[in-house]
Amino acid sequence: MPTNMSLFSVNAILILSTDDRSRILTKYYSAPHAPPGSTNQPGANPYPTVKEQKAFEKGLLEKTNKQTSDVILYDGRVVVFKMEGDVMLYVVGGGDENEIMLFGVVLALRDALAILLKNSTDKRTLIENYDLLSLAVDEIIDDGIILETDPVIISSRVSKPPTQDIASVKNIDLSEQGLLNAWEFGKLKLAERMRQL
Repeated sequence: MPTNMSLFSVNAILILSTDDRSRILTKYYSAPHAPPGSTNQPGANPYPTVKEQKAFEKGLLEKTNKQTSDVILYDGRVVVFKMEGDVMLYVVGGGDENEIMLFGVVLALRDALAILLKNSTDKRTLIENYDLLSLAVDEIIDDGIILETDPVIISSRVSKPPTQDIASVKNIDLSEQGLLNAWEFGKLKLAERMRQL
């Protein structure tokens, strides 16, 4: 039997609330070369509809709610998870996937969120900072392929402003004279506009 020579390793990444069992962020991935509509191929999305996804998530929350381990086999899939405050972070891979690699992904997500949110990883903070959350997930995983697992690099990529904007900001003179020059320039341009009308 040929081995799976694909970089695709993550079927889903889920961030669910333990209080009200709501979804905070869920992303399901399909392998880029899997036949459409097939659910039993390696890398195919086994939960194509939202109803199936919610049923899977509900069962997963019930199974992992009082678990002491961080790795389980659920519905033929390797699931690694961590609890942070009132949320559960899940990474779901295929049944034959390396659980240590998947565990590295969930730890990278947990640590990157701790850096970005200053150790305040709870439901309210995640919803308020949803942009940072989704960017961090996208920096870690792209279409089911693990890109980065270093939380410091992930958080620096998510929180760093674009470099082209930094150059223009450094050239702005914010001293008193610089502000007076900007005021005079604005008055001059406004006067020119008024004369054109």
